[in-house]
Amino acid sequence: QVQLVESGGGLVQAGGSLRLSCAASGRTFSNYAMNWFRQAPGKEREFVAAIRWTGSDTYYADSVKGRFTISRDNAKNTIFLQMNNLKTEDTAVYYCQASSRGLNYWGRGTQVTVSS
Repeated sequence: QVQLVESGGGLVQAGGSLRLSCAASGRTFSNYAMNWFRQAPGKEREFVAAIRWTGSDTYYADSVKGRFTISRDNAKNTIFLQMNNLKTEDTAVYYCQASSRGLNYWGRGTQVTVSS
C-alpha cells in the first residue's frame, strides 16, 4: 500500500522557518517526481516545489524561490521542504505528491500557519 506521510507543519511567526518531511513507502518511487503542493483556504491547490530521486534538478514556484529548498534522503525515502523567511501568505495545508506518467499519489497534508 502506497503511503506518503507529511510532518513538520505548525504555527510560526512571519520571518520564521519550518522544515516539512514526506516519508514515502509501499512501492519503488525511483521513477517518480516528488512534489510539494499547498492549498490555502478558499484557493486552489498550487505547485510549490519538485525534485526527483536521482540527479540534482529542482523546481520552484516563483512565489517561494529563494526562500524554500526541496531536498531528499534516498536512504530514508524521505523528501524535505525547508521553508525560510515565511510569510503570512504561505499559510496553507502542504501536500506531498508522487507523480509518474499521470499516476499520482497524495499524502494527507500538514498544516502550516504563519502569523503576522
